[in-house]
Amino acid sequence: MQDRRTFIKKSGLFVAATTLPIPNFLLQKNKEKLGVALVGLGNYSTGQLAPALQETDYCELRGIVTGSPEKIPVWQKKYGIKDQNVYNYDNMDEIANNDDIDVIYIVLPTGLHAEFAIKAANAGKHVWCEKPMAKTSEECRQIIEACNDNGVKLSIGYRMQHEKNTQTLMKWAETKPFGKMKNVKAEAGYYGDPMNPWKLEKEMGGGAMYDMGVYPLNAARYTTGLEPISVSAKHIINRPEIFDEVDETTVFDLEFPNGIVANCKTSFGESMNNLEIDCEDGWYYLRPFQSYSGVKGKASDGTVLPPFGKNQQAVQMDDDALAIINDKKVMVPGEDGLKDIVILEKIYESAANGGERLKL
Repeated sequence: MQDRRTFIKKSGLFVAATTLPIPNFLLQKNKEKLGVALVGLGNYSTGQLAPALQETDYCELRGIVTGSPEKIPVWQKKYGIKDQNVYNYDNMDEIANNDDIDVIYIVLPTGLHAEFAIKAANAGKHVWCEKPMAKTSEECRQIIEACNDNGVKLSIGYRMQHEKNTQTLMKWAETKPFGKMKNVKAEAGYYGDPMNPWKLEKEMGGGAMYDMGVYPLNAARYTTGLEPISVSAKHIINRPEIFDEVDETTVFDLEFPNGIVANCKTSFGESMNNLEIDCEDGWYYLRPFQSYSGVKGKASDGTVLPPFGKNQQAVQMDDDALAIINDKKVMVPGEDGLKDIVILEKIYESAANGGERLKL
């Protein structure tokens, strides 16, 4: 059985610049739902996105792009996908001629995001790209440029920013109901054994920081409502026989304006899932803060943030679909994904230099 990554490497794909019709998202207002094609049918597409699309109001699963032919009949039977809406990585460009597909959702290993997000944009389709946006900041900029050149919208799959309790914390960053913010603690990780093979490969964008670290990184930014001004980081590897290319655990501190500090940690060797904020006049937290369901929290004044009952991915995709239908700004644009990767690159640079504090 040929896995997706092997198929892509063997196919020798390159991004093709094509002459395409101008996107018509004003005409899409007449459509009941937007057609979504998932690129990559791994665990996240199979277990989360495809089921969530069945719960959306403004979009639906109409197409798939896969390098695993054996998956095609399974998906077609389960979701009623037409033969003409099935593609592989070699003929994905042909989606440009398919009016059934309005959005292409990139759900591939991080190291492949840029290549296929650009292919999607060049096909004249709106682009949803799973987090982290890309392996490098330069790749992020290339994705943004391709989407701008083709007049399509780009949204990054930071589902937490669409989640109700998370949005409450984002609002509190502005209203400051507990006074001046002092410290943020954000941690996300799990014990991986065995590990997904591509997450152990540097070339594919593997490592705890890329996979899980963007959760506390993004959370520190949206919880403070600010951008960090410096960073210090270190890697910890307790299982070198497994993690010989990428980080198993990364600890990083972000310094923000107004004296705010965020202490963050991410790991493939330790389970953790909490976001805590200390202020001059109180505190609040979410525990867990980035699970697929059950995100809940509490504040020092007795406020309780009960779990949000809706499917996070369904809400995320409906929010992004409405932005397309109404020609409005998306909630999490490519520029937000780019900011995280710029900081992530500095985190790796700091860790490689003994935890040196670097300006951002």
